[in-house]
Amino acid sequence: MKSTEIQHNVQNLIDNFSKEEFIYDLLVAYGISKTSVTRLKKGDYNLSKIDGEILYKKKIFFKVERTNKLLSSIDAISKDERILKHKPRFAILTDHKELVAKDLRLGKSLDIEIQELPNYFDFFLPLAGSEVYNASNNNEADRNASYKMASLYDLLIEQNPNIYNSKESIHHLNIFLSRLLFCFFAEDTEIFEQDSIFTNTLAQHTAENGSDTHTFLDDLFDRLDSKSGKDYPDFLAKFPYVNGGLFGQKINSPIFTAKARKTLIELGELQWKDINPDIFGSMIQAVVIPDYRSDLGMHYTSVENILKLIKPLFLDELYEAFENATTIKQLRTLINRISKIKFFDPACGSGNFLIITYKEIRLLEIKILEKITDLEGIAPTIKWTDIQLSQFYGIEIDDFAHEMAILSLWLAEHQMNKVFEERLFDYGKSKPILPLKEAGQIKQGNATRRDWNEVCPIFLVDEVYVIGNPPYLGARLQDTEQKKDMDFVFNKLKKYRDLDYINCWIYKGAEYISGLNAECAFVTTNSICQGQQVPLIWPHILSKGIEIDFAHQSFKWTNNAKGNAGVTVIIVGLRNVSNKPKFLFTDGLIHPAKNINPYLLDGSNIVVSGRSKPLSNFPEMKFGNMPNDGGGLIFIEEEYDQLINQFPKAKAFTRLLLGSAEFIRGSKRYCLWIEDEQLDEAIKIPEIAKRIEKTEIHRLNSKDEGTNRLGERSHQFRDRNTAKESQLIIPSVSSESRQYIPCGYLDNTTIVSNSAQVIYDAEPYMFAIINSSMHMVWVKNVGGKLKTDYRYSKDICYNTFPFPDISTKQKENLNLYVFAILDERAKHPSKTMAQLYNPSTMPKGLLQAHQELDTAIEQCYRLQPFKNDTERLEYLFKQYEDMLLKDTLFAKQKKKRLNR
Repeated sequence: MKSTEIQHNVQNLIDNFSKEEFIYDLLVAYGISKTSVTRLKKGDYNLSKIDGEILYKKKIFFKVERTNKLLSSIDAISKDERILKHKPRFAILTDHKELVAKDLRLGKSLDIEIQELPNYFDFFLPLAGSEVYNASNNNEADRNASYKMASLYDLLIEQNPNIYNSKESIHHLNIFLSRLLFCFFAEDTEIFEQDSIFTNTLAQHTAENGSDTHTFLDDLFDRLDSKSGKDYPDFLAKFPYVNGGLFGQKINSPIFTAKARKTLIELGELQWKDINPDIFGSMIQAVVIPDYRSDLGMHYTSVENILKLIKPLFLDELYEAFENATTIKQLRTLINRISKIKFFDPACGSGNFLIITYKEIRLLEIKILEKITDLEGIAPTIKWTDIQLSQFYGIEIDDFAHEMAILSLWLAEHQMNKVFEERLFDYGKSKPILPLKEAGQIKQGNATRRDWNEVCPIFLVDEVYVIGNPPYLGARLQDTEQKKDMDFVFNKLKKYRDLDYINCWIYKGAEYISGLNAECAFVTTNSICQGQQVPLIWPHILSKGIEIDFAHQSFKWTNNAKGNAGVTVIIVGLRNVSNKPKFLFTDGLIHPAKNINPYLLDGSNIVVSGRSKPLSNFPEMKFGNMPNDGGGLIFIEEEYDQLINQFPKAKAFTRLLLGSAEFIRGSKRYCLWIEDEQLDEAIKIPEIAKRIEKTEIHRLNSKDEGTNRLGERSHQFRDRNTAKESQLIIPSVSSESRQYIPCGYLDNTTIVSNSAQVIYDAEPYMFAIINSSMHMVWVKNVGGKLKTDYRYSKDICYNTFPFPDISTKQKENLNLYVFAILDERAKHPSKTMAQLYNPSTMPKGLLQAHQELDTAIEQCYRLQPFKNDTERLEYLFKQYEDMLLKDTLFAKQKKKRLNR
């Protein structure tokens, strides 16, 4: 049940208030089955023998009380063993005008007028099972445990400096930490029957100086792996048999100091039942990996974000089946289906996605069983959950994360068993967690190399969902081993070296599900649906009979931890081609789509590939001039000033040199620009002769024959492009925060370097087109990225940009808007382009001039204004498709004429 539904139910309860039915209506409002409430009314579930009291095991204690006794009575109830032994979550007292309540687990209190209850509906949300995990996870208990574990780790490393310096010993450390976590959690959550048994026994049976703590732990771990305690002293024999492999391997615990032992005991005194198992792995990684220390407790994925993936992939459809089921047979069929689904995360880390999926599936099963009881009218025979950890598969390369995923799944199972018993306490029981059984099918290994079918086999009768958040890593950030992984996965593809590492999972996922009852969805950087990555990978995926069935367009992938900045990502869901609906998620809104293309737009599966010539009626854009000089022909500003001060005649042989960085930041470099007929005069200046010689040596020593030939003219750049009158410079890289790419006009004396692109002698209206929002939308989506900055490519961004043919009058009109922008820039001579186009410092006049230009450009396409960038982009893609078709037909006709 959604929180909005519950709030509506509570409001309806107050609007139709009944003194006699209030507490029963309240329970129904929070999703307690009507059958259970009916039995509570009859007295079957009421464990209190005192008239006027209702004591519902693990749910509520309720009583109508006099106004002047509300607060004193609630305080007494919170200490009453007669009541507390049945573990009600809430005590609720009312005089039908005021209401006081106490959360007996958390100690929180509520004191309101009963009419205000809808405003405080979230206080009782645990009745609806919404407290299975804490979605915010900005949890003091989590952080305290992280910091305390970090202190223990540091103390152990200090005392044992050489013990964890090999692959095997690091593996032993991982196991040791996993075992400690299990013991802390087990003694606080009734896995061990005695509360605090681990911490108390440790404190009582080890020396204060810590000298025998390691021996105690070794003996305890050995006992936890033994079915019988008869060969152990009494203080160890009272511990249970755990098994499951967690305590099976023999390791030597590290040596403790007095301070380390004290820290271990302090850890045991924390409230581990309040710590979320789904973040254990990430939390402890922050302990053992020094680079994570500044972000202790922050390295986990929030529940909210995981739900963005699993809900549209499978959870929404399962809930729809649940809502549509009207018979017991249909509901039991649904449970049977859920109990056979395989969930597979081939980059599972410490198991976050699998754990949250497990919890959500268990919650759904509980709701189905509650609905069955409503339909039957009597308590059915429900012994165990049908959902098993063996349905959950994973691959993880990191040894520690692999161990933590296994442990966290065990603990999540125990956590959900408690919820299962609490919600279905009278007719549903969970199997004891001890001894531990197999905790999922989590394998250690490299997911790019392993055969996924060996880890999680798919048969024709199976239903499989692949989920996860694989490593991103751009093409230039991959290490040697990751490049080998790329070679292994993409050995049949061309130019795959330019792909992001995450494409290994996208490509293997498409192969894995092809032709089977399986779907996959991954969180990924938005780069795989932009620029050159699209033509490199997506045609291969779509050719396998795969389509995108849902996608979240770009959003910040954050958790709720303090100080988390997040990274911009998308979520892409893949399935075999189907007639089922498709959906796009944008800014929290969901939109049905006819087709979702590789750019995550509702449109045909068009792929924008680079072109050598413009698709539109544009002049040619070129790279600036490459020097290939070994630094010989270029001067920084200080070097140039020294040259001119010493040799004033050198000015005749130099030019101002601007690339992307210089143009945007307002800095200056200079270069030698010598015509052949000037060479004899130029080399009379010693500094120039020296630099020409340096360039010649660089070129002649190169292994490239073309560079060797350039040695014959070492006084010149490799390229020699200049303008007759003016030139339009377009930076190759620009910050993602800018609304516009800061291009500009230069005179014909300036040399543009190859770090920028240029249109020589461009008419002003070309400035208007390139500097427009329409063009920027195109660049953002089809252009590439350098880290997070825009990378402007003439072949991809410029030559593919669809722009209609316009009249001379329209061009003259656009020119006026260009001059207005240049005039606004001129009003701020001290500001650099970076300052002018920084959204927070952009002058209002300049922004307004750009916005007026944007309107004029859009009217070249159509008179009706565009609502947003998505609509602009969809329109541009349609234009591109139409123009590409015309261009292809024209090329074919031309070829026919030439062949006649």
